[in-house]
Amino acid sequence: MIESTTLDICFKGLPQIAMGTPLGSIGSLDLNILEEDLILPVAVLKNAALEHNSSWMRRFLEMTGTEIAPHGKTSMAPQLFDRQLRDGAWGLTAATVSQLRVYRRHGVQRVLYANQLTGAVEIDYVLDELRGDPDFDFYCLVDSEEGLNRLLGRLRSRPIGRPLQVLLEVGVSNGRTGVRSRAHGLRLGRAIHAAGPEISLRGIETFEGVFSGYQHAQLEVAVADMLNMVSAIACSGVEEKWFGEGPIILTAGGSAFFDLVANLLSTVELGQSTVVVLRSGCYLTHDSHHYGIFAERMRQRMPQVEEFGAGLRPALEIVAYIQSVPEPNRAIASFGKRDASFDIDLPQPLWWYRPGTHDKPQPIQNEAKVAGLNDQHAYLSLSENHPFRVGDIVGFGISHPCTTFDKWPLLLVVDDAYGVVSAVRTFF
Repeated sequence: MIESTTLDICFKGLPQIAMGTPLGSIGSLDLNILEEDLILPVAVLKNAALEHNSSWMRRFLEMTGTEIAPHGKTSMAPQLFDRQLRDGAWGLTAATVSQLRVYRRHGVQRVLYANQLTGAVEIDYVLDELRGDPDFDFYCLVDSEEGLNRLLGRLRSRPIGRPLQVLLEVGVSNGRTGVRSRAHGLRLGRAIHAAGPEISLRGIETFEGVFSGYQHAQLEVAVADMLNMVSAIACSGVEEKWFGEGPIILTAGGSAFFDLVANLLSTVELGQSTVVVLRSGCYLTHDSHHYGIFAERMRQRMPQVEEFGAGLRPALEIVAYIQSVPEPNRAIASFGKRDASFDIDLPQPLWWYRPGTHDKPQPIQNEAKVAGLNDQHAYLSLSENHPFRVGDIVGFGISHPCTTFDKWPLLLVVDDAYGVVSAVRTFF
């Protein structure tokens, strides 16, 4: 369905020659960014890095005995969902019903809804999907008796003929959602168990990504404490027989600490079948700074991953022109806030290319950084002996891929020579 989409001017960066072409045929147009065949800026996914990251994560999951339900909100790209599911993903993670509807439209059959279902319309949509498709395997979170009662109220007015599967969510003080104490977790677990048969408690969930910053030792202690509470509540649940049929699900693991989650939750002894589900959404594309820092720390914590060879590679870039060099230590590139994420760190200049001069991208040797962004302009701060001229092409790495994907309805998949081999649609 996506491959038959007709390309038109609503997709940023495409040249006139692409108008009217089916998306699945874009690779046949022989477009190349370095040969100036496209309107810059464009967002690109490097195919070799995608392949490498897919393989790397498969090996990590095999080594740790864990599963993954990647958070689809990162890309909202069903073509990437398909790649992840073909790689053996346990399911996909969603955070909103709007995301869930895209998943369902494109055939996703197992969803871990890592959020509370609160609104009547949201709950009813899920119940209707569950009633209409007996193979739809769905899990949502509960962190309060009030939230549990809202689910029960809608279920009793719209029965689905099977239990609604839920996970008890663990949080931290001053954090996001989730119970704040073991005592509250025990009370809530008992309440969920008492809500059967309409509701079935299937496991315990948390999200350790609420801890931020680069003071790694402190962050790791906080993450371990959070995961220990998950384990403690799960052990109490087994003793009190809260859990419904099937393996107990223990799940956490954003894109920064998934090795800690794999190591700590995989060692929990519950005395019955357990599955540990990670939820990293950014591993497939990785990034050039924020998650790169955490990945390096992970390699220090878990030296076993060295046997995989190179770690996760950045796959996502923004490619733009140098359009002005108004001062000796300043250049302006032709992209901005409308094109790249800037919520955690600013984009980073990675390489440059001068059409008619170079035969391949050149690493940026001189000091260069993005000092600021306007809507469509990037301010580059440079050393005075920088090489840039108007018309040079520059590739920029980004930090936090989620908020770059949502700016691009179409991203180009490129080979190592920046030839366009395919394209990926997003549905934000």
